[in-house]
Amino acid sequence: MPIKKIRGIHLAYDDLGQGQPLVFIHGHPFNRSMWDRQVDFFATNHRLILPDLRGYGESDTSCLRVMLDEMALDIIHLLDEGGIDKAIFVGLSMGGQIALDIYRLFPRRCNALVIVDSDARGETPESAARRLELAETILADGMIKHTDETIHKYIAKASLNNPAVYQPLYKMMSTTKPEGAAAAHRGRADRRDHLHLLPSITIPALIIVGSEDFFTPLPIARLMSDNIPGAQLVCIEGAGHLPNMEAPAAFNAALDSFLRSHDL
Repeated sequence: MPIKKIRGIHLAYDDLGQGQPLVFIHGHPFNRSMWDRQVDFFATNHRLILPDLRGYGESDTSCLRVMLDEMALDIIHLLDEGGIDKAIFVGLSMGGQIALDIYRLFPRRCNALVIVDSDARGETPESAARRLELAETILADGMIKHTDETIHKYIAKASLNNPAVYQPLYKMMSTTKPEGAAAAHRGRADRRDHLHLLPSITIPALIIVGSEDFFTPLPIARLMSDNIPGAQLVCIEGAGHLPNMEAPAAFNAALDSFLRSHDL
């Protein structure tokens, strides 16, 4: 597990396999281990870059508020360190929003976008206020209590009884640094609305959503796929907000089919 100093912080990541680069961007409140069920499948034909975002996993926590475009810049600088000019970006939830920021800032660095269980819309005043309140609650109560109270929202009911899904998810969530989670919530309260960006996306795009997603259900996924020219939409039945963990075979097949159809 290498660690590089990127933009003033130590960023942990994995660099695995060979081939066209494929960057996996985790969501909140997770870390790069959420992609474990994708590594063996895709490392045979792609070079995989899996960072822990700042404030998460083994990466440093930097400040009281972290904007998503700051995390996007971290990833681009990490790719520069690895000699990678262009990549396919796969982002889940918050990671999907970061992938959109990467495209907004550096469109020529993107070969394709895969947005998983995410939302291109900005926050409303009400949702922004909830994020700011949640940041304070996490700092006061800690991530174990937060995990106990919210983990059921992240996965489908069937997945709650699947130890292969529940146990690694609980570990990821409960060990996330409260300071990092709070900083990201504060930044997301002011995140950009990317709906206007979607029609200008000219590279191959895939939208994936779990059929039982609590946070970003199918209509939100369809809003993105309908507004990105030529985008594909895949709904994974029986999965919640984390289809790559809950239904890894179906998720891997959908992503593999997309990559092969575009010779990526």
